Amino acid sequence: MGKIVVVTSGKGGVGKTTTAASFAAALALRGHKTVAVDFDVGLRNLDLLMGCERRVVYDLVNVIYGESTLKQALIRDKRIENLYMLAASQTRDKDSLTVEGVEEVLSMLVKDFDYIVCDSPAGIEKGAQLAMYFADEAVVVTNPEISSVQDSDRMIGLLDSKTKKAAEQGGSVKVNMLITRYDPKRVTKGEMLSIEDIQDILAIPLIGVVPESPSVLHASNAGTPVVFFEKSEAGQAYMDMVSRFLGEDKPMRFIQQEKGLLGRLFGGVS
Repeated sequence: MGKIVVVTSGKGGVGKTTTAASFAAALALRGHKTVAVDFDVGLRNLDLLMGCERRVVYDLVNVIYGESTLKQALIRDKRIENLYMLAASQTRDKDSLTVEGVEEVLSMLVKDFDYIVCDSPAGIEKGAQLAMYFADEAVVVTNPEISSVQDSDRMIGLLDSKTKKAAEQGGSVKVNMLITRYDPKRVTKGEMLSIEDIQDILAIPLIGVVPESPSVLHASNAGTPVVFFEKSEAGQAYMDMVSRFLGEDKPMRFIQQEKGLLGRLFGGVS
């Protein structure tokens, strides 16, 4: 049986969909049959980031209402054999999603995939609640700014109380934190929260830190998950994140301010 992982955040613009695309792609690169499912009905963009927007014929809502089969709606990635995606509808509203319909689709996916990565809409509306409801694990994406962290704290509370595991089974969803757009220089200047600040507030395990990087925008514009940009710090950080998710011991990279020439020569900090 496959594992359902929701990628969520309290607010938009923190890199949640970028994370979902790279997370799914990296799992597939590691040999796991993976599908990314877009729950952002009406505002889908996961297909854009994965470079398959022109291949969307049927979507999640079509499958829920029997307007297509799951096989018809799944889009296979052209670069990785075991990576697929299921798009959200652009023409329906979020009320088109139902608990019963989402459960039926996910129950089919867990039979055929190792990992189902659910790209949740930001916030706490219906699409976000359904994206997390059936999750086994969660990745909460946050930026190092207080408003983003506070919103993430709210999402952690919902994951602890509003999922099927919590409501019906007396259990809990395993929750990890991913910090994106991290800039050590700005942290040093006091313009951004430090990793320690964020951990003190959210008090959940840290699975990765993705540095601020122009490669993220380049990858988005190219319709390519940033993990394919193997030489970029952001791409490497996402691959490290997946290694930790799979239980490997990986030290955090890209979290210290780089030293200038004099610092490298004499051990000082520039």
